[in-house]
Amino acid sequence: MSEPIRLPPQPDACELCARDTLLTRHHLIPKALHNKTYVQKRYAKTERITATLWLCRACHNQVHRLFSEKELALTYNSRESLLSDERLRTFVEWLAVKPADFYPRH
Repeated sequence: MSEPIRLPPQPDACELCARDTLLTRHHLIPKALHNKTYVQKRYAKTERITATLWLCRACHNQVHRLFSEKELALTYNSRESLLSDERLRTFVEWLAVKPADFYPRH
């Protein structure tokens, strides 16, 4: 029998802006694409399931506002690649100095 797949533990703060606030799990390879052939060829099942980041709601919403699910699966599938995008990096740097209970209006 195989070992159960274990998800990374939840940290104390957002893995993008580092604010200590309520967190949501962001799947770096969107769950909606897990059954697509191009995703299955590129990532093992364990990686598809466990590749996650814990993000505050503001960062999570911004990630999905900026990138399509296909872009997330193929290009922006790590913390480093997400932060390589200047639009997201600028947002995260702006948000990082705000209080934990701050939520931007869009």
